[in-house]
This record gives sequence, C-alpha cells and structure tokens, in this order.
Amino acid sequence: MRLLNIFPLVVSATAAAVVRDVSAISVDKDVPSSAGPALLESYMSYSIEFCYFPDYAGNKSHPNNFSNQLLDNLADIQGVKPYIRVGGNTQDYALYNASLEYAINGTVIPSKSVDYPYIIYIGPSFFESYATWPKTKFSHGFNLGKNGSEGLETLLNTVPLACKALQDGKLAYWELGNEPDLFKTSSQGPVRPSNWTEQDYVDEWLAKSRKIHDALAKACPEMATEKNYQYLAPSFAGLTNSLDPVATWKDDLNTDKNIALNSVHNYIGGATQPGITLQGTLMNHTVTVTKVKSLSNLSQVLAADNLTTNIPFILGEHNSLYNEGAPGLSNAFGAAIWGVDFNLYAASQGVRRQHMHQGSDYRYASWQPVETENTTLGTKPPYYGNVFVAAMVHGDSDVQITDLPLSNETESAYAAYVGGKLARIAVVNLVEYNYTDSDPTAPRPSASYDFQLPSEFKSVSVQRLLANGSNALSGITWDGYSYNYELEGGKPVRLGNVTVGETARADKNGVITIDVPYSSAVMLTVDHGN
Repeated sequence: MRLLNIFPLVVSATAAAVVRDVSAISVDKDVPSSAGPALLESYMSYSIEFCYFPDYAGNKSHPNNFSNQLLDNLADIQGVKPYIRVGGNTQDYALYNASLEYAINGTVIPSKSVDYPYIIYIGPSFFESYATWPKTKFSHGFNLGKNGSEGLETLLNTVPLACKALQDGKLAYWELGNEPDLFKTSSQGPVRPSNWTEQDYVDEWLAKSRKIHDALAKACPEMATEKNYQYLAPSFAGLTNSLDPVATWKDDLNTDKNIALNSVHNYIGGATQPGITLQGTLMNHTVTVTKVKSLSNLSQVLAADNLTTNIPFILGEHNSLYNEGAPGLSNAFGAAIWGVDFNLYAASQGVRRQHMHQGSDYRYASWQPVETENTTLGTKPPYYGNVFVAAMVHGDSDVQITDLPLSNETESAYAAYVGGKLARIAVVNLVEYNYTDSDPTAPRPSASYDFQLPSEFKSVSVQRLLANGSNALSGITWDGYSYNYELEGGKPVRLGNVTVGETARADKNGVITIDVPYSSAVMLTVDHGN
C-alpha cells in the first residue's frame, strides 16, 4: 500500500503520517467466526435526555417535523427508524405535577449543572411528545433516584400516562433509574447513602418495578403481560463505579425475568478532562478499542456465568465526551468520524444496538431541535456519521460486522455481512486534518488501501463521508447528500459540487484499491452482479 501526497502539505500538529505495509487486506466471502453477533433491529438508535424530549419531538399541535425528517432519513437508509430511549439524569429528577399546563417546568441550578435543569416538574402534556413521530418505538425512563413518598407517588402517577401514550406498538421497553451506580457519588449530589449496596439496589429495583407492573395491570393490562412487560437494565454509567455490574446481576436483578436488554452506558472521556484532543482521544482507534474491549469483556463475563443468557448487550446511552461534549471536539467533523469508528467497532465486538445520547444545546448532539440563544436550529456534524453507520448496517437483524485489523491507530476498516455474505466494506481514515491550519494551495493528503476480494467480486460502488477537514462544522456530505435544515428541512439534497457515482474495479489479482483522504471515511458496496 502506498501513501499519497503527504509531503507538500502541513497538517495539524497532532497528526502523524500513516506509514502502511504493502500487503492487501483479505476479505472473506462468507461471514468469519470473528464477526460480531447479528445486530438487533435499528442498530443506529438514539437516547434523548428526558427533560429535552419535548424539544426534540414537539407535541400534538406543534410536532417537531425537522427531528422526524432526520429519523425518517435513517429509516430509509438502515431499513428501520431508530429506537428512542427517553431518559438520562433528568429522568431521576423529574416529579409529576398534574396541574402543570405545559410539558415541563425546569429550573437550572448552576452549582449542580448548567446543561440541564436540576428541579423538574412534568405535566400531562409531556406525554404528548410520544405521539409526534410515526413508526417509532420508545423506551420510557421512570424516576428511581427520587426516594421517599414524593418520588414513589410520581412514579405511580405517571404509569397510566406513559402506558396510554405508548399503546399501539410504540413501546419498546421500560427503564427504571438512570445510572444508579452513581447514586452514591453523583456530582449533582448523592441520592443514596454511602453504604447502599448492590443488593440494596436490586431490592429497590424489584420492589418498584413490581409496583409499576401492578399499576400497568390496572391502566393498560395488555402491557402487563409477561411478553410485553420488559425492561432495559441496569443502565449503569460504567464498569468501575460504586456498584459492581457483575455483583448486581449475581444478586438476582433479573429475578422476575423481565429484563430484555443488558444496558450499559459509555463515554470516551469527559469534556473538561485535561489532555482531551481530537487526534489523541476521539480520532484514535486504540482508544476506541480499549474502551469497547472493556465493555465486551463485561458482557462475556456475565454470559459465561449464565447471568445474562439470551439477554442482548447494548449501549443504552453513549457519545463522545460526557458533560454534553466539548466545543471544537464533540461538535466537529472529527466527532462524526469517531462515531463511525466507535459504532462499527462496537458492533464487531458484541454490542447489538447503540443509542447515541442527545440534548438541546449539547455540544455532541447530532442535531439541534429548536432555536435557542446558545445554539442554532440545524443538523450537526455527528449526524453525518450516524448516516454512515446506518448505511453500513442496512439489512436489519441479518447483519454482522467484522473488524479488519489495520496496523495504525489512525485508521480502521470493517466488513458487513448480510445473511452471512459479504455486502460492504468501510474504511475510516482517522488522521487529523485541520484545514484551517493547512496550506490551502497543497493537495489534501490521503492513504491508499488494497482489499483482496473473493474472486467473484469484480467491482465495488464507492460512497464517501467528506468535509473540508476534521475541524469542519459545516459543509459535510454523505455520498454527495446534505441533510442541512437550511436546504429542505433535513431532507437529503444532492449537491452539485461533490463527485458521486464512483466505482472501483478489481485488478487481475482481484485487488481493489481505494484512496481515502485524511479525516474521511468511505464505504464500498460489492457488486454481486459481476
């Protein structure tokens, strides 16, 4: 393999040239044993912060059609609309006020957090938001964090409202509590005593989930059946916080056999942690591998101990940098490239579905659903990475992803198999290319990749995820399409200044060669016809 055009151009100070070996990357015709398990329906899904759900979805009289259009785009690409998990920290702050005339009344306490309200009341109209996105399945998050009579009263009073809003096939799962492994140590203030154990959590979760079941049996009896009454749990923030996930499952969290998905949350790092950079943190395959391996190891331990047998492992909430992301990092095109790498590697290592977390004014958001004094309404760079992932996993539950290991931490490649047969290849070039710091007269550097395909595949179609560079905030395209709000409200619009319809043919040895510019990604779809 050869490196092209690297010498005339000065890239950002953190970038390193990709020095590659000369052997072609062999790609199997049939799904290899190293591939991840078959993905769940709608692998590319979202989590929306509870208090911002009305912003994203709107209500019956004013539905958020922009958000719905972006979700419909993904449905057209991956085959199924994203599943929406409505939850997050604020689900455990929210109390119900039956007389509140609007969806939510929130008060920000800066000493707690400036990114979302800490004092929250929701009214009956909050649940209207579940009616605005057709053909969408939701997980609704119940409040576990608020202890005492007020919290329990809210829990039970919202059950009839939630279940009636989620009738007619809208319900995916319930969730009780967000990141309870942080209840003793939360930076917003502990809500459980320091001696609260895994068994205490399990006992509380079982007691309250049974009360939810009893309330459902009265309000929506069809949702209280064994088949329909299911949870995603335990929704822990990570693997090494104040509650141990393995001990939690061993303490019989699933006593009632109603946990459908083993959900864990993950972020690459924190928005205010020292030393966080695009190249060293997000656009770095080694960091991604380390993070995902720790998650997949947990899943394997639980499965080996027969604690989560037949319970798929998912990321119920994840994104780039917690604390809602960092400007210039989480909202830049480099984060879109990171999202492609992370989500495809996760799929190759046993994550069956992932929900990227969203919130109004969040720096890592895929789109801003409403205009605010801080953020313009519109599509953000990470959405384009979501589109790439959706295209790669098209084929629903017949899709398996395998990692095609490369030698550098600034590159990655994957193959997608549909029905056990090779369908697509993705290549992600993670070398940071900061276009505002580069010589505008020099050609953009790229790396060349050779793939040894099975003999019957003679050509591939080529689709590219492109922007001016890793620091770009706009001007992004997928296969020549823009999804910007300013064009047609988020509908795909083919731009005339982007090359599309590219193909590549195999040489006489069956090798396909593809050039991938720094800070971009490419998807190759194999031609089964010739």
